[in-house]
Amino acid sequence: MPQPPDVFDAVAVRTWCSLALEALGRERAAIDAINVYPVPDGDTGTNLFLTVESARAAVETVFAAHARVDAGPGSAGPAAADAVRAMAHGALIGARGNSGTILAQLLRGMASVLADGGDADHLARALDHAATAARRAVAHPVEGTVLTVATAAARAAGAAGAASSLAAVARAAHAGAAEALEETPARLPVLGRAGVVDAGGQGLVTVLGALVETVTGQAPVHVPRQAPEPLAVPDGGAPAHAGECCDPDERGGGTAPGDGPAFEVIYLLEAEEAAVDLLRERLDALGDSLVVVGGDGLWNVHVHVDDAGAAVEAGVEAGRPHRIRVTHFGAARAAPRAEPAPRSVVLVVPGEELRGLCEEAGAVTVLARPGEQPASGELVDAVRRANAREVVLLPNDATLRHVAAVAAEQVRADGIRVAVVPTRAVVQGIAALAVHEPGRSFDEDVVAMTAAAGATRYAELAVAERQSWTTAGICQAGDILGLIDGDVAVIGADVPGTARTVLDRMLAAGGELVTLVLGEHAPDTLGDTLEAYVREGHLAVDTTVYRGGHPGTPLLIGVE
Repeated sequence: MPQPPDVFDAVAVRTWCSLALEALGRERAAIDAINVYPVPDGDTGTNLFLTVESARAAVETVFAAHARVDAGPGSAGPAAADAVRAMAHGALIGARGNSGTILAQLLRGMASVLADGGDADHLARALDHAATAARRAVAHPVEGTVLTVATAAARAAGAAGAASSLAAVARAAHAGAAEALEETPARLPVLGRAGVVDAGGQGLVTVLGALVETVTGQAPVHVPRQAPEPLAVPDGGAPAHAGECCDPDERGGGTAPGDGPAFEVIYLLEAEEAAVDLLRERLDALGDSLVVVGGDGLWNVHVHVDDAGAAVEAGVEAGRPHRIRVTHFGAARAAPRAEPAPRSVVLVVPGEELRGLCEEAGAVTVLARPGEQPASGELVDAVRRANAREVVLLPNDATLRHVAAVAAEQVRADGIRVAVVPTRAVVQGIAALAVHEPGRSFDEDVVAMTAAAGATRYAELAVAERQSWTTAGICQAGDILGLIDGDVAVIGADVPGTARTVLDRMLAAGGELVTLVLGEHAPDTLGDTLEAYVREGHLAVDTTVYRGGHPGTPLLIGVE
């Protein structure tokens, strides 16, 4: 191990991440085993490990990049600011679960202070800023959790004094956190009943123990905690010495098996802060355990909901969600599963040939004629025609979302279970249909289809009807417009050239599968040309070509 640092520099950041990852690796199973709040799904230790693993990988990337530029014997290594920011960014994009998302915000809060200096005073202030930032990121903070432990660590670090050493601040923070951790069963009734400490708080104590080892060269003495006898909790309430929760519904404890929202939804989101403020309000109304962390245009969103599609749709409306992960809590809660009921998919398609393809896959289709939108009555008829007790409805057009919702509400009165997956383009509908599996539960099927649609970026080529100002500049009548996710991104002179530019832009962000839907009047050679173009520039990307788009739309593109 390197010599203990006098200041918290880039090497200290690297060492801390490595030691924290090693410690969480050793304690992962034990932390998973005491995970009872907010959901007893036994994955807190694993989620924290994966979050720190992503943080460490980002720091290693900074060191590798610096070595390529300055690998001489006198190299001082990368700047501390670069290392702490990489740590925070890596944790943000790799955060898993409720506790991992909160840890990412703690690291981000620390980084914003440590980027300006690494002495004892900066470390103490970094811990304080981290605790405040994490608490603000949680929609309804609850005492007796990792938030309480983080606050205690920050107070103890501050009490150590600005004139003290890094070692004194780190030791004080760890001791304060460990003491607060021991008190969590008394502050959160569900922990007291289970006879365990908070799993997220235990993980934070482990990470702070790695911080002590980083700045002192010695790991703090770890005394395995014996599980206490469960606290006596009077019927209908918390023990007299329990801390107050911010949400009255949470005073009685965590989520019991079979209770609470069915899904955990996590995604990265590119969005402006004003849009994220509105997103928080919407997601808060949909579910619980809401944590939104990040900033500067990139956020990590975590929420527990019953309607996973609505949570993803809210992200789409706020900005650009990606890396969408949806987890069903059914297995963790051991909830009984009913036998799958007969199920069908109803989707809106733009052309006859694509209609035939989807019907061959077992779907019921509604044809969207050029210049016309299907009415809610057409969608109702299609759902009833499906003759199924469960139906997944794919509108494949953002403007049809309300129409689909009205239709779904109407057929629910007939006893049909309907879920609307908010697909905005037919290529998203194709992606959703491709993963449809009637043999699994309805909720799991909807989650898989929603995730597949959300992971598919879409574009279309259109012909400009007149001179106009667009987000890509001024276009003239007859120009070919390339719209990506609904916005004009490219103005070109011909379809093949514009399509190639659009594909380049979409694939620059990554992708594994390109779907091309040729318009009614597009030549067959267009698909062959673009398929060859993708293959030449992106060897690992597959391309699928369909025919069946609108007469006025030369090409639709999807990238998964």
